[in-house]
Amino acid sequence: MFIDRARVSVKAGNGGNGCTSLYTDKYTRRGIPDGGNGGKGGDIIAKADKGLQTLYDFQFRRHFKAKSGTHGSSKNQRGKNGEDLVIRVPCGTIIRDADRGFLIKDLTAIDQEIVVAKGGRGGLGNQRKKPATQGELGDERIIQFELKLIADVGIIGYPNAGKSTLISKISNARPKIASYPFTTKSPVLGLVNLGQDRTFVVADIPGLIEGASDGKGLGHEFLRHIERTRLLVHMVDMAGVDNRRPYDDYLSVNKELELYSKELSKKPQIICANKMDLPNAAENIKIFKKHSKDVLELSALTGHGVKELLRKIWDELSKIKEEK
Repeated sequence: MFIDRARVSVKAGNGGNGCTSLYTDKYTRRGIPDGGNGGKGGDIIAKADKGLQTLYDFQFRRHFKAKSGTHGSSKNQRGKNGEDLVIRVPCGTIIRDADRGFLIKDLTAIDQEIVVAKGGRGGLGNQRKKPATQGELGDERIIQFELKLIADVGIIGYPNAGKSTLISKISNARPKIASYPFTTKSPVLGLVNLGQDRTFVVADIPGLIEGASDGKGLGHEFLRHIERTRLLVHMVDMAGVDNRRPYDDYLSVNKELELYSKELSKKPQIICANKMDLPNAAENIKIFKKHSKDVLELSALTGHGVKELLRKIWDELSKIKEEK
């Protein structure tokens, strides 16, 4: 199951108390203060892990508590620090304070980390010839995790346009494929390997529909996963299998991108006329090209045109990298 939002409670460890102690022996007329300091409470740290792709684990564990520092003791012995607690999340996870809504950190790189709750400082012992103090309480808060997939290429288009078939052909991803709309109900990541150290990550984004920018059809859940991509592959069902007009679908998807985010609508696109092996596609492509001539014809099912698409994707990604 793909889970891309989670809300958890975190509690850092408390600091240990400082010790009140007096050293005495038969030669000491009055006691010498020798109370040690308390240990620091453990921090709670969120860390990006390359082995995770979903926030699914947080459906079962929603409370995290770090260990407290131990109390100081006599003979100037300092208390032991509490052990830090590391919460592992996928790369691309945005961390917010759930109550106040502000951004804590956007973890976009492997092993990047941030302290989300700081452990309390340990109390001071009376070894400094002052009264011992208690340890501070550790931070406690509710945090919101929000995952935005990190991929080089996002495959977009209306439901049943052939996105899942394409990603299964070009990458190691194996999404569910069927002849009915909304077969893919969550984003799917795949790694494309062209050889000679030429690799990129592609994301199959579930079908967008009219009103997606307003949340219709879980639009917000899908659209935000395109925000981090560098290039969009826009799949158009050129055969009009569901009695749709290909150019209308193309305009509709682009409109939803613009309504959701101006920046998203400006991302470079490769337009793919899919299902060219089916009836009506030849006639529909003529109509489509009257409005947009830069169209790559292919059939994800038969593999026709797929190699040309991969070459074009790599060329575009290389161009984008050079420009940046």
